[in-house]
Amino acid sequence: MQFDNINAFFAMGGYGFFVWLAYGFTVTVLILLVLSSIRSHKNIKRQIIQRQKREQKLRQAAQQQEQQTTEQDESQTNAQVNSQAKDSDPKEVLS
Repeated sequence: MQFDNINAFFAMGGYGFFVWLAYGFTVTVLILLVLSSIRSHKNIKRQIIQRQKREQKLRQAAQQQEQQTTEQDESQTNAQVNSQAKDSDPKEVLS
């Protein structure tokens, strides 16, 4: 189909309203799809970052708890050794 002038092109043989409406609707839907995808991508990235921070905090807390437990075990062991050394007879240690 060839058009003689620009008005004939926009009129599309009497169907211009429907043609341009379809084009407009399609472009609008595609723009909304792109914007929605970008927003979803940002939200997912934000959630991943939050999850990584939360997991890092949990790992740090577990390490601190493990260190405290280790320190408590060492102090208890030292206390037991010291109490056993006090309770033992010095003569037995020499023999």
